[in-house]
Amino acid sequence: MPKCGKYRMEKQRHFEAPISSKDIAIFPAQATCTVIFEPLEAQVHISYQLHRVSNDSTLPHVSSYKHQFSNIYFTRLTMLRKAVEQRAEKRWKNVAGKPTYVRRVLDVVKSQLCWIVGTVYIDMPLKPNVLQDIGRDHSIAPPPPPVKFNSDKDVVMLEDESGRITLVGEKVKVACLVTGVIVAVLGVETLNGEFEAIDVSIAGLAPFCENGGEVEDVMNTEEPDSLPPQIDEYIGIVSGLQIGSPSPIDAQIQMLVEFLVGEAGGPEDRKIAAQVSCLVIAGNSLAIPISKETDKDDKKDRRFKKASSHATFSPHPAAMLAAHLLDLSSVLPVHILPGPDDPAGAILPQQPFPRAMFGKASSSETFYCETNPVWLNIECENTKHLPPSKRTSTSRSKSSSLHLKRNILITSGQPVLDMYKYLSSPPSTCLSIAMSTLMWQHIAPTAPDTLWCHPFRDRDPFVLHQTPDIYVVGNAPEFATALVRSGDEDAKKEQRCRVVLVPSFAETGLLVLVNLRTLNVRCVGFGLEGTSAMKKELDSEKE
Repeated sequence: MPKCGKYRMEKQRHFEAPISSKDIAIFPAQATCTVIFEPLEAQVHISYQLHRVSNDSTLPHVSSYKHQFSNIYFTRLTMLRKAVEQRAEKRWKNVAGKPTYVRRVLDVVKSQLCWIVGTVYIDMPLKPNVLQDIGRDHSIAPPPPPVKFNSDKDVVMLEDESGRITLVGEKVKVACLVTGVIVAVLGVETLNGEFEAIDVSIAGLAPFCENGGEVEDVMNTEEPDSLPPQIDEYIGIVSGLQIGSPSPIDAQIQMLVEFLVGEAGGPEDRKIAAQVSCLVIAGNSLAIPISKETDKDDKKDRRFKKASSHATFSPHPAAMLAAHLLDLSSVLPVHILPGPDDPAGAILPQQPFPRAMFGKASSSETFYCETNPVWLNIECENTKHLPPSKRTSTSRSKSSSLHLKRNILITSGQPVLDMYKYLSSPPSTCLSIAMSTLMWQHIAPTAPDTLWCHPFRDRDPFVLHQTPDIYVVGNAPEFATALVRSGDEDAKKEQRCRVVLVPSFAETGLLVLVNLRTLNVRCVGFGLEGTSAMKKELDSEKE
């Protein structure tokens, strides 16, 4: 169906490219395009722009691996210390006893009420240890890795540039901390040298960026006919396509492509598809090749496979993915991120796929290979398009137009899944961990402890300088969503961040749609008749 809009991206150079389909002509660059959604009572004009918010996830051209990983911890503490100190001072300014702030953890005086700031380190006996792996008897097969790292023998410590001090107390146990988080701890040092915590404070949400979109107080059930079409735009998100897996889902993926290009479903389905501004594929687009020497159900980590192991490599999965991307990018912008199972570098931040591996899709100006994680800034201007006979000087007034600016942070899920191993569940869930990363102002605190990352020396790209409007975590065990509120009494209005956990499409057949205006979430399922993933629509009202 007819669909067109203006799409702009700023990276190292500025350019514009139109979005087109087979039903309309290709517009030249810098042209203003009209989007026509049918059947609607009024035509809609949409100006859609995309800008890069940050290039922190892009590695330098000459990457060095000679630096120690301790540098990233010191840099992280320097970057977040001020925010943690300010929130802790405000939190404890009226505490009885007037606790003092001790700058260095080794300068704490025994039995004196004070508070300190540092980096959490948890000594976990069940955590993988490379020294133990090297020193073990290799004639004996190693035990399978544990599902969880936490145990009753874990020891929580707080460290800074001067040293470490052990934290004890019930507050530490219920704080749900992981290694690498910057916190402030109020308490006293006991006679045996341990610091008994009375309270724990974290950095809190980073400042929100200014945006023109209005977020509703509650998530109302969205019926397509009840939504004002002139102000509703969606971003589509899928994850875990797993093309080339032993149990292929080619039919569901084809249904997904036909739905997004407007070739499947009834009028209501096509109306929703016409409101999808762009598609994000958040990791695991390709499945891991199966080794000939192992059973197909044996999913061993690629790091521990022998060099003599031969994989049944086939170019068909990559060619099939390229064909789908070509169809999609001819209709709407497509952003693809690498994931843990994709043929990409394993260390974070993962660098973009080589465009050459996607064939003809690589020449499309609306196809983007992104880093993992990636920041996107989307701008949408929505107005009613009136016939010339009814146009007036006020036809673009505030009542008939809306300008949206949404900052979107997207990851393929590795940080959240790694932190999930640190915490007991229940009470911790992947959703609660994702929400905690916003409050910690850091999306991957366990890197580089148990999560591979580049040894940055003078910066930590995972620190959040601002809170996104939409935070997407791909390859989650199940779909979940919530709103994180700013809670700032000084702000003119309460600001919110929509957290969305996107499950594997290969397992659930779910396409997640996030309304850029209201931050409401809609799920569209694709499946064959007789399966649990049969095509359906679910209106999600979770907070």
